Amino acid sequence: MKTTQDFQKERLSAGQKVGVVNLGCARNLVDAQMMLGRLKKNGHRIVQATDAQTVIVNTCSFIEEARKESIDTILDLVELKKSGQIKKVIVAGCLAQRYGKDLAKEFPEVDAFVGTPTLNRDNLPQQLQLTPSHFAYVKICESCFNACSFCAIPKIKGKFISRTIESIVREVKELDAKGVKEVNIIGQDITAYGMDLYREKSLARLLKELIKVVKNIEWIRLLYAFPSHVTEELIEVIAQSPRICKYIDMPLQHISDHILLEQNRNITTQQTIELIQKLRRAMPQVFVRTTFITGLPGETPKDFEQMRAFVRDFRFERVGVFVYSKEEGTKAVEMKNHVPEKTKKARLDTLMQDQQVISAEIQQSFVGRTLKVLIEEKEKNSPENYIGRSEYDAPDVDGVVYVRSKKPLKAGDFVQVMITDAYEYDLAGVVE
Repeated sequence: MKTTQDFQKERLSAGQKVGVVNLGCARNLVDAQMMLGRLKKNGHRIVQATDAQTVIVNTCSFIEEARKESIDTILDLVELKKSGQIKKVIVAGCLAQRYGKDLAKEFPEVDAFVGTPTLNRDNLPQQLQLTPSHFAYVKICESCFNACSFCAIPKIKGKFISRTIESIVREVKELDAKGVKEVNIIGQDITAYGMDLYREKSLARLLKELIKVVKNIEWIRLLYAFPSHVTEELIEVIAQSPRICKYIDMPLQHISDHILLEQNRNITTQQTIELIQKLRRAMPQVFVRTTFITGLPGETPKDFEQMRAFVRDFRFERVGVFVYSKEEGTKAVEMKNHVPEKTKKARLDTLMQDQQVISAEIQQSFVGRTLKVLIEEKEKNSPENYIGRSEYDAPDVDGVVYVRSKKPLKAGDFVQVMITDAYEYDLAGVVE
């Protein structure tokens, strides 16, 4: 099996067209941008995957569903290679990092398995931006500081590492100078940022430095916060800065003390409740996006009903639910009393049905209000219709705002929109 180093040394023929198929989350997208940035620097032509001679698939292996999508994509690309439509297939990302040797035996047609790129602590990553020009992702750390019993990320990504404040500030200043309007701060656990490098939780300190230097960036969004690492200083910084979206992506995973202990989340039921209350006292308008897991080994009907009650009582603005997935090498695999697959899925469906009612009511509450909206694109064949997002909508994972405007708009424009209609996940309105 070829390693990342082998691939970097290998010279593709001059001017070869290279494309990427990116799977998984925004963190993977940043990895893909780094890979393509290096390839472009080395003289390769970066094109859409459909036009490429060499295709890199950047895989995800977070849960079983993601692994299946990655394998299916590899199979599709191998068939394209066999038919002569592409010349080379490179498999990168988490799946290759974890199972590269096994995959090499399974897919001899693949030219290289290269794992994940290394996050450089001090230097700016060379990237080819794959997002639209008006928003970007900035990865500030890699891996996770915690060791949840159900999660394989630390085994895949290795030791937690933070970039220096100076390197992040330089990257954000460059994006600001290019006219980027929104920066999404990402990492497996951004709230642990600095614990390795500065020996303390330093996200609040970083945000203060970023706020000082930005001029064009109007939205700084925080994605992937770990509940037990959220500090009062961080809450205060988010609340007081108009440039930081009143939106926090914070996976809670459960609320039962019993399950939280089994998950090794390092937080209790009461501490979780107090954290949500602190956030909402400091920012009554805050949107909390969270996720829950159904069916961890040992989850009882009582545990599940406690989670249902918690979701109903606290009325989270955005909720995702996953069934527990067995991850090789994690502590949860060795636990007793595994929950049947049918029960896990039934619990997921029940929780999502509860949330749908809450979401519909929250969406409806926006009708008649005015929201600041970032325009993403113009609807095809419709001169007055556009698609945008509010500060409560993260790219690709949340809903959108459908905007009607007699005045021509372009991607990256901010407009004030009076909301006239609400749907299950999306809103619609007119420019004031």
